[in-house]
Amino acid sequence: MLHLLRRGLCLVFALTAAVAHANVVVVLNSRDATVSLLDQTTHQEIGSFPVGKEPHHLMATPDNKSLIVASAVSNELIFLDPRTGQMQRRIPDIIDPYQIGFSPDNKWFVSNALRLDRVDIYAYDGKDLKLNKRIPLAKMPSHMAFTRDSKMVFITLQGSDQVSAIDLTTQTIKWTMPVGKLPAGIAITPDEKYLLVGIMGSDYVEVIDWRTQQTVKRIKAGAGAHNFRLTGDKRFIFVSNRVSNTINIIDQEKLENVGTIDVPGGPDCMELTDDGKTLWVTLRWIKKVAVIDVPSKKVIQMIPVGRSPHGVYFINHSPR
Repeated sequence: MLHLLRRGLCLVFALTAAVAHANVVVVLNSRDATVSLLDQTTHQEIGSFPVGKEPHHLMATPDNKSLIVASAVSNELIFLDPRTGQMQRRIPDIIDPYQIGFSPDNKWFVSNALRLDRVDIYAYDGKDLKLNKRIPLAKMPSHMAFTRDSKMVFITLQGSDQVSAIDLTTQTIKWTMPVGKLPAGIAITPDEKYLLVGIMGSDYVEVIDWRTQQTVKRIKAGAGAHNFRLTGDKRFIFVSNRVSNTINIIDQEKLENVGTIDVPGGPDCMELTDDGKTLWVTLRWIKKVAVIDVPSKKVIQMIPVGRSPHGVYFINHSPR
């Protein structure tokens, strides 16, 4: 009983401390089932608290009043204050939410159930979620990207080396096509001509003409090409390479790799400050978060966090 009381007091103190700091950095430690709260200015941890098992990804609600943490193994969504990290509420019985996303029109909330090989589509009314459709997919649905008109969502399938397109109007699979080994992150270029897919089982970004379902190019990246983060001007996009310990900068107009940043420890998810000058990156293998000065392409700080840090967020981020 005493250890439970101490744990509860620690949580209260952590959240109270966080309230005093604006624009905290929220980091999900998937192996520890915890959230770390970091001070964006001092680069110090200001609190941590337990959440459900295997929190992997997170995203803000459309109104930016909540930050949703997807706890995959605990089958729940946890809502935090995006400025302070303070707990707001929980939604249970959201089964295996690995990667999550809102359609641009905010009508649909999509949850990739990676271990259950399906995609769950929920209707969203601005507050509550109602399950609308469950769509079985081949194997291990991972990341997602939407068209701006909210008519399509594209899903990478890590276990079957494919990408599927789901028609959100009919909520049916429109097509599935083969890609490289272990596809992970996926993004759509600003002109919406191409999909960019991080090929984690190799060392490139696959460029797909999604209207014809044809691969048109492979952009050389680092080994373990994994996840993406758009720059504010939308001209460039970062891709993290978990095996080669690098981040590449892709020119989305030329479809070329135009820069490399060395980042040790398995770089994964990224968040970019609103001025575009500082990139925060979770390092899956060494229990740290890297802070990178973008103009110099140098790591300026390494911050200890929990085991297997994955998702990262702060409210003063650049446009996505």
